[in-house]
Amino acid sequence: MAQQLTVAVLGPGGIGGLLAALLSRAGHHVTCLAGDDTAAHLRTHGVRVRSGQFGEFTARVDADTALRSPVDAVLVAVKHTALDAALTRLPSSALGDALLVPFLNGVEHPAALRAHHRPDRVAPAVIRVESTRLSPGVIEHASPFAEIDLTGDQVPRPRLDALARALAAAGPATRVLADETAALWAKMGFLAPFALLTTRYAVPLGEVRTRHRDELTALVEETAAVSRACGAPADPASALARYDAFPAATKSSMQRDAEAGRPLELDAIGGALLRAAERHGVPVPVAARLVREVRDAGH
Repeated sequence: MAQQLTVAVLGPGGIGGLLAALLSRAGHHVTCLAGDDTAAHLRTHGVRVRSGQFGEFTARVDADTALRSPVDAVLVAVKHTALDAALTRLPSSALGDALLVPFLNGVEHPAALRAHHRPDRVAPAVIRVESTRLSPGVIEHASPFAEIDLTGDQVPRPRLDALARALAAAGPATRVLADETAALWAKMGFLAPFALLTTRYAVPLGEVRTRHRDELTALVEETAAVSRACGAPADPASALARYDAFPAATKSSMQRDAEAGRPLELDAIGGALLRAAERHGVPVPVAARLVREVRDAGH
């Protein structure tokens, strides 16, 4: 078995709740950090998971409103819109030597977290999964996969490898990637076109790739150009093939947030794309228009 770890999960929602439950079931000590009501519920009832891949089970977890003692790793699984408020649950005095592992969308958050914590202990992660919090402590994992890429250019490789072994043994296919920029832009290159188009037109991916194919193709090419300018490889043809392989009913998390009236991660995804494009002098007219139209829609 992988070495037993102590792990805090900041934001026990769809992603954080799933990882908390899987790690707890695998024998690690897990503390979820959330508001008073959610923390009380989790302490009493644990985290219940419904998953075709991992089964149906309930895992016991500790829960608190803030980190109070040292841990090996903190998994940051809040939305970008809630990051600043959530970080108040992580006093620097308690973080110590912990790995800070953000599972956030976008490419700009690692720099912000390195201003909050030791730069050589910030290990960005990318997760590919569809997992939803139905209610506090109840998680539905709908995708037939859960895959994690763990990275961190400044983090000692043994620390990354130990966490990757623990995550993989708990369930999600996990690998350590040596190039942080490439890992983050690989996710951004897929997510930005998907999120912007599904949200702008309020339709699932199947309709985007048929009714709005020209815009999808243009946006994929723009995003790939920005990715390459930032030093990350990009393959527009393979990105389009990935969209075509997804179930037609797939929706982006940004689209789901718009439907529910929640704040959108528009700045973390679309805004970050436009800022990177401007920094490198890459024209992105389709992306700029879509970001403006989603913003103007008042979501």
